[in-house]
Amino acid sequence: MLERIRAAIPALPPAEQRVARLVLADARSFASLPVGDLAERARVSNPTVVRFCRSVGYDGLADLKRKLAGTVNEGVPFVHRAVDDDDKADDIVVKVIDNTVAALLRYRNAAAGQAIERAIAALTEAGQSGRRIEFYGVGNSGIVAQDAQHKFFRLGVSAAAVIDGHVQIMSATMLKPGDCVVIISNSGRSRDLLDVAEIARRKDARVIAITASDSPLAHLVQGSGPHVLLAADHPESFDRYSPMVSRLLHLTIVDILTTGVALRLGSAGLRPLLQEIKKNLRLTRYAALPGDSNDSTP
Repeated sequence: MLERIRAAIPALPPAEQRVARLVLADARSFASLPVGDLAERARVSNPTVVRFCRSVGYDGLADLKRKLAGTVNEGVPFVHRAVDDDDKADDIVVKVIDNTVAALLRYRNAAAGQAIERAIAALTEAGQSGRRIEFYGVGNSGIVAQDAQHKFFRLGVSAAAVIDGHVQIMSATMLKPGDCVVIISNSGRSRDLLDVAEIARRKDARVIAITASDSPLAHLVQGSGPHVLLAADHPESFDRYSPMVSRLLHLTIVDILTTGVALRLGSAGLRPLLQEIKKNLRLTRYAALPGDSNDSTP
């Protein structure tokens, strides 16, 4: 909810912006103070406080306060950071989407372009020279690693997703200089992933870490030669909630890397390959789509 209010500030009138900043400065006090005190602190009128509540999608001050209290208490543990126990389906739709959009916008504004450029260059170099590109992750991050492998192998490069801890150690041990490893971790504290990052570094492979900026994994690769940290910070606690926003952030970063590498590999050889893949996939469909030619559908 706080992320939603922060994202709405640029579109609000100046007076309502002052109310929004009052919420963000001290959400607990805002949820407990009467409208007169809130108006005085924000230097606005009482009706402006109510208008602000409606501008950010709530029925009024009472509705905003009730839901704000739930947000300050960090949602429903082990379910979702933004939702409350008594939320209706409409509330869940708005909160989950707004929470995700706010996190993606925050990443867009905070993303380190230089780090992304270095990661794309390392992956492109590995792909062009036929070196190994491997994606490591466990649990939910393992699913993201599999998605990354699926996207990269379509580019015609040697890519693999390894999601078992023991296999990761064996695979990292067989790395060679010039190979590239992308380690995906929400917490950045998984012992297995820290171990394989160390092994990959000893093997002179390039390590790209997609993780929180203050995690042990981030500190392991940050400022260490050819290795790259792609920080994915978000307000979702990995100890308290299901990895929802973090998973979407990681998938988005994978999409950015895939797009960058595809552009670097060049369209001359890649575009005909992707076109042929699409054609062969189309041939496996049993039902023709409007506009499909007869010779492309069995």
